[in-house]
Amino acid sequence: MKCVVLCADDYAIAPGVSEAIRQLIAARRINATSVMTVFPGLEAEAEALAAAAAQTGASIGLHVTLTGTFAPLTAGMAGPAGTLPALPRLVVSALSRRLDRAAVAAEVEAQFAAFARAFGRPPDHVDGHQHVHVLPVVRSVVLDATRRHAPGAWLRDVSPAPGALRGLDVKGRLIGAFAAGFARDAAAAGLATNRGFGGAYDFSAGHDFAGLLAHFLKGVPEGGLVMVHPGRVDDPLTARDPLTHQREVEYEVLRGPQHRDILDAADVRLTLPQALQRAA
Repeated sequence: MKCVVLCADDYAIAPGVSEAIRQLIAARRINATSVMTVFPGLEAEAEALAAAAAQTGASIGLHVTLTGTFAPLTAGMAGPAGTLPALPRLVVSALSRRLDRAAVAAEVEAQFAAFARAFGRPPDHVDGHQHVHVLPVVRSVVLDATRRHAPGAWLRDVSPAPGALRGLDVKGRLIGAFAAGFARDAAAAGLATNRGFGGAYDFSAGHDFAGLLAHFLKGVPEGGLVMVHPGRVDDPLTARDPLTHQREVEYEVLRGPQHRDILDAADVRLTLPQALQRAA
């Protein structure tokens, strides 16, 4: 039976998402979540999450957020509207090496600091909203910040496990292309990563999420990671993010009776792999 990380992204983006994730952690339906630190009310959300995770040993990570219609913690990453850049703009700037490294570094430092204030400790793992942490410029900043602030943390490698790609999954393959060499770079910094990644799909309505989850879990190896985006839709979420209804679809599958059957069919145990457990 293989140990796999089943990680809920976007904790703290909205109360409905946070509450759903806490319920899944308490019920041992997931074993990790990644926290966004750019929104008000983080301290209260952190206290509630820490209490839930204390009973289950779930990994609590920093979800480095450099894209979206959100205000950054530092002025250097703010565009004309006072928000972070859209993903396409950040990708182009990163790939062309025109991204302001000092501005990225200041924002990443601020987000690490916000996490430490809220939780009273460093994150157990580090990843990125929309996987920006693997991009050029951002990658070196995140690796350096993790090495300094959370040397016992592991990082999310989004190189897709071959078995977790469904057909010509363009999104998964593009993410994997951006992540080329990430595990090697993390190892050079003395940091661990997961082995194999799944969970990328277009989030449009009509998907059989139970079938997708089974496919992703079967496809990743021992030490792999599958991301999910469960939640309940509320006004703050609707105002902040276009991913709404599908979060509720994922939540219902993850909390429902088929969850155990999906894990058993994939021969998966939701235990943090030994290689990713925080060093004492």
